[in-house]
Amino acid sequence: MDRGGVTGQAAGIRTRQGVIRMPTRRIFVTGLIAVPLPLFSGALRAQTLASGRFTGASGHVTSGTGGLVVQDGATWVSLAEDFRFDGAPDPKVALGRGGYDPSTILGPLKSDSGAQSYRLPESIDPAAYDEIWIWCEQFDVPLGSARLSR
Repeated sequence: MDRGGVTGQAAGIRTRQGVIRMPTRRIFVTGLIAVPLPLFSGALRAQTLASGRFTGASGHVTSGTGGLVVQDGATWVSLAEDFRFDGAPDPKVALGRGGYDPSTILGPLKSDSGAQSYRLPESIDPAAYDEIWIWCEQFDVPLGSARLSR
């Protein structure tokens, strides 16, 4: 079997019996993590700036891989498919350097598990941070973090 190209919203896999069409979800394997990125019109090029493994905090279990990824000029915090979190009220995704920085909150955690991405606003310089934080804003406590290596 060889893989066909992406046409419209479906990818094809060529077999001896013909082409099988199926919906696509663009996933880029970058370094050690696979990160799903939003679909953009135009060329898709992703570059991993940094990545790291999550550890839990405040008695919470947080695991998996996260990273900073640049794609078409935008920087994203990406949590890989192996990301897992045991749950808590009001979890947010943010960045830090030697600790959580509340000015970098990117939004609520979209899911307790699996791949997800958060776009950094242009006002945040990704080079200034070396941690991804999962933070409970309601109780002002850490839930987990990933120390990033470049």
